Amino acid sequence: MKKVQVLGTDCAKCKSTVELLNDVAESEGVSVDVQKVEDIAEIMSMGVMSTPGVVIDGTLVHSGSMPARAQVVEWLKD
Repeated sequence: MKKVQVLGTDCAKCKSTVELLNDVAESEGVSVDVQKVEDIAEIMSMGVMSTPGVVIDGTLVHSGSMPARAQVVEWLKD
């Protein structure tokens, strides 16, 4: 199971990123544990200054915009 964290406050792009990750995981048959991180200090400690950010298994893979579906598919396949 992949541990996925979406870093960001309660913004629309952050919510959409969570939905996208869950949707891709379901359609690709990948088991994920998606967590939403909203604590600003914790987000900044991960090096993210612009949200949403995406962390997979402890590695920051994206920040600053909503990722494309194709990107998410590649992240979850690895």
